[in-house]
Amino acid sequence: MRHFLNLADAGADGIAAMIADALDRKAARADWPKGRPDADAPLAGRVLAMVFEKNSTRTRVSFDMAIRQLGGTSIVMDAGTTQLGRGETVADTARVLSAYVDAIMLRTDDHAKVEEMAHHASVPVINGLTDLSHPCQIMADLLTIIDAGKALPGLKVAWLGDGNNVLYSIVEAAGLMQFDVTAACPQGFQPDDAMLAMGQGRARCVADPREAVAGADIIVTDTWISMGQAHAETKLAAMMPYQVDAALMAAAKPDAKFLHCLPAHRGEEVTAEVIDGPQSLIWAEAENRLHAQKSVLRWCFGQIG
Repeated sequence: MRHFLNLADAGADGIAAMIADALDRKAARADWPKGRPDADAPLAGRVLAMVFEKNSTRTRVSFDMAIRQLGGTSIVMDAGTTQLGRGETVADTARVLSAYVDAIMLRTDDHAKVEEMAHHASVPVINGLTDLSHPCQIMADLLTIIDAGKALPGLKVAWLGDGNNVLYSIVEAAGLMQFDVTAACPQGFQPDDAMLAMGQGRARCVADPREAVAGADIIVTDTWISMGQAHAETKLAAMMPYQVDAALMAAAKPDAKFLHCLPAHRGEEVTAEVIDGPQSLIWAEAENRLHAQKSVLRWCFGQIG
């Protein structure tokens, strides 16, 4: 049974195999209609259940289209309209869904929920996002970086802003794929030591955003106010010095690229000039959620890696 709850579940070899598969499949369907299945339809007959306890655009649509392009079908459920929303346990839901579908994707808050789902399910379980980590997003980011012509080993990544779940998965990827991460976070919002330890010596946190971006190949940020959080003025004030603007981009390497998992709050964590500028890869990054998701699904079914 292959679950994809964190990047370490696949390991470096699995990640590399998924990226290679995603690149090949993306190239093979250039200019095809989006709804046309891949020529080999490797997941024909498979059904993916997607359970959402948090709002979603990219995760919802990319996974739905991913299973369709692989020849399968999906069932999309908002937790509030299922018995989960009325108190049925995650364990019981896992057992029931396992009898109906071939894989489960859960997008939720507490990471313990996906772990419980995986423990009790008899089909693969995929983490579509938790408060701890966002491995599917980082698979798309790694794919985007390589698709842009950059190698992962020795890469220098700068993170600006909140020490959140996306940073956790970037740090985890750094340790597995041998690149370096420097995070610049304000006091009170830094990643903890356990998060940095996931980088296996390749991740550190600093206070100065210019120190973080010096020599960086990739600059990454995320929204400062996550889903379910109040629009905290205190937090926004603390974060403003970490806004990615043209001046901060200029302090990185001349060919540095900008990533953001979206949705973006223009004028907060990033300026419109950067997000719409020539160094931004955010639209390719968003598209690559689809291609990465397809390879995650194939990995979970043991078809690659």
